[in-house]
Amino acid sequence: GEIQTMATPKNQQEENKETPLATMVEQEDSEITNVPRKEWLTEPYQEQARHVWPDEGKHILAQYDHDSIVVYQAFRPEIAQHVVQHKSFQDCPLYNTKRMTWIKTNFCWMMFRCKWATSPNQERVVAIWLKRAAFERYLEMARIHGSSMPGRTVRLQWDPDHFPDGSCHAKRRAVQLGLRNIETFRNGQDFIHVKDVTAFCHAQRPTEKKQQFIPETFMVASERVYRPESELARQSVGIR
Repeated sequence: GEIQTMATPKNQQEENKETPLATMVEQEDSEITNVPRKEWLTEPYQEQARHVWPDEGKHILAQYDHDSIVVYQAFRPEIAQHVVQHKSFQDCPLYNTKRMTWIKTNFCWMMFRCKWATSPNQERVVAIWLKRAAFERYLEMARIHGSSMPGRTVRLQWDPDHFPDGSCHAKRRAVQLGLRNIETFRNGQDFIHVKDVTAFCHAQRPTEKKQQFIPETFMVASERVYRPESELARQSVGIR
């Protein structure tokens, strides 16, 4: 299939030729060798909500490029520090390998879940650049019930998307995947890069409780609709 990359809508391209809408957040550990350089992109929430994101339906909203897609997880500090440093959960004493671990592509959904990195045991948020081939494989394995492969499980959930203030989006659904016994995720083989984005989460945490008071300058992760390349993946998650 044709490779997708993040694309700015045409009207935004014309309006932002001199000042790109996306703000590039530099990675701190570029000195690591043999790791493709990745940058985490942010954009104003209101611009994306008005002009980019669909108003309804089931959609995988994500930040992605030709070889990677970003997923988010929230952990206690010790686990987050380990995975950022080692790019793997391997040998992390506090990481429970028997539990199902949930990944989310949608930044605002992650913020709802961890309350902008303030919930107990979810005080640190990490962005994980997964290999796109690995993410497609997870989607192909995904099931609402049961498992596609003995001993390995990818659980699919379509949950209500959320606004930055935590309220539910009435018509749009966001995907999250629960992984159990996926060794290539645990040992980092499926990872390209990992970054702690907690400081950004704290800086952007909404101070107003109502959606209508979100300012034009309020920033979130830059995201576009991701359509799985694999026909099997699209069938598995119910996307045409």
